[in-house]
Amino acid sequence: MSLRDLPAGPVFPRPAAFQADAPWDALARWAAMPAAAAAPTKGDSTITISDVIGEDGVGGGVTLRRIAAALSRIGPNAVTVQINSPGGDMFEGIAIYNLLRAHPAAVTVEVLGLAASAASIIAMAGDEIHMRPGSFLMLHNAWGVVIGNRHDMAEAATLFETFDAALTEIYAARSGRSSEEIAALLDAETFLGTEEAIAAGMADGIAPDTGNRPRVEAEPPTMAQARPDIQARRRIDAALAQQGIPRSERRAMLKQITGTRNAAEPATQNAGIPVSAIRQLIDTIRS
Repeated sequence: MSLRDLPAGPVFPRPAAFQADAPWDALARWAAMPAAAAAPTKGDSTITISDVIGEDGVGGGVTLRRIAAALSRIGPNAVTVQINSPGGDMFEGIAIYNLLRAHPAAVTVEVLGLAASAASIIAMAGDEIHMRPGSFLMLHNAWGVVIGNRHDMAEAATLFETFDAALTEIYAARSGRSSEEIAALLDAETFLGTEEAIAAGMADGIAPDTGNRPRVEAEPPTMAQARPDIQARRRIDAALAQQGIPRSERRAMLKQITGTRNAAEPATQNAGIPVSAIRQLIDTIRS
């Protein structure tokens, strides 16, 4: 139960041939930001979202199930949601928005660095939305990859119009702006800085410095640590996305490059990155 009169996000059937993704420029901007440091797991006042929205294919990603588990530990108490995410799966983002909207106590959202794409939809669930200095919101039309023939493409275009209308309604209700104004922002794929987001009604103010609050991690702790390998993977993922490579193919390539394997398989210490995988990556980025 949001303390604001926010619309519920519609529940859409996920098209069979649809692959959700975040725009490459949002991935690139997020990759250039420092990774969120690991936070204490004791306490129950703050949820951190510092990964892509939805399963990322390599064990990470912020999902509805993880947010639901965090809220279960918090109980019917006020919650702060801190976001630094490039977005990802629109369906998962709307589901998380609905979950936070239904929380029985106040929800405060803090944008730490970037709340883009599906992450910006999640941010709209806040009764109060606060921006850290230098942070951004990013809005755009529904984004994804559809595979199929011309009939599938035509059907997808109609579906995407429905998705865009639903996103417009949420942004318009939270900001107080007209649907036409919001549609123009979505069409332009708009990044809003701290002051711009506040002026546009997408945020309420600058986040106060409240010190170190207890936190509940919404993603596996290893994905929230400020490690160079995670930063490198994010930058590679953004570069591949810029070349138009679908998310599923990027995940497969990253698994090959990093030697990711199932937990049941034996790990090879100091195996390194295969030269062939590096060459494949370089050729892909240069092509």
